[in-house]
Amino acid sequence: MSTSASDASKGALVVTAPAKVNLYLGVHTQRDDRGYHRVDSVMAATSLADVVTLAPAERLTVRTVPEADFPMEHNTAYRAACALGEAFGREPSFEIVIEKHIPLRAGLGGPSSDAAATLMGLCHAWGINPRDERVDAIARSIGADVPFFLYGALAYCDGAGDRLREAFEPLAGAPIVLVKPVCAGVTAREAYEVFDQDPPAAAPLEPLLEVLRAHDAAEVPAHIANNLAPAACAIAPEIAGVVSWLRGQDGVLAAQVTGSGACSFALCESREAAEHIARDADSKCGWWSCAATMEKSGLSLQVC
Repeated sequence: MSTSASDASKGALVVTAPAKVNLYLGVHTQRDDRGYHRVDSVMAATSLADVVTLAPAERLTVRTVPEADFPMEHNTAYRAACALGEAFGREPSFEIVIEKHIPLRAGLGGPSSDAAATLMGLCHAWGINPRDERVDAIARSIGADVPFFLYGALAYCDGAGDRLREAFEPLAGAPIVLVKPVCAGVTAREAYEVFDQDPPAAAPLEPLLEVLRAHDAAEVPAHIANNLAPAACAIAPEIAGVVSWLRGQDGVLAAQVTGSGACSFALCESREAAEHIARDADSKCGWWSCAATMEKSGLSLQVC
């Protein structure tokens, strides 16, 4: 018999799976042996999060709250559980319930974070080091952002955006606002296809890395960049309207598309400014919005 999200947490593992924003995204025309674009990505975990609960069960099941409109076998958490079980010779007999708060097709990394949370929960249950190279290989096979969620709250990844290169002291508590227009969203595949038609050059990366190494939060807004943003805006022009609107709001230090969109984010002077902007985005523009902060850690696991 299926259990509710609240019932499933009894005697279970509960993992908080944060959304991310790209402080920097640089997509390059070169590709690796897998056919993936070379990508430089600086990501930060946020306080917006899904909640992934893993409870022992007779067989593996995955469901979302609200319910997803696709089979559970297509869920990244299901794929992660199956892959980890196969790699370590274990049967992933768990009911996995994902309370969804992170919008899909938003560039916030929700499915990747859910997969990372599943890997962390199963590693804890089975006594596996989550930094085992086999776990890392599984994470990379599920999605480019999954390794980031496993290991960092603020980090630079290269390769296809799936290889952790450098972690930084988090900008914990830095206020941000997330805004997504009313549109179908953008998939990474769609964005890359449009990018390839007329690829813009990536912004310089090193200035942002130097600022983060110095933990100079005041200089971060000057180096926010995303050369995949034009592709996202070409697919869903509403995104460009959101970014323009955000940049015109009082208290905004910088605004940019995150990932391949359709969500954009703004670094704000204060939490009050972020909350005010989020309210206006909702009440005046009819957009999904969320006032949030950057987090001091990534995934958070609790044994109930």
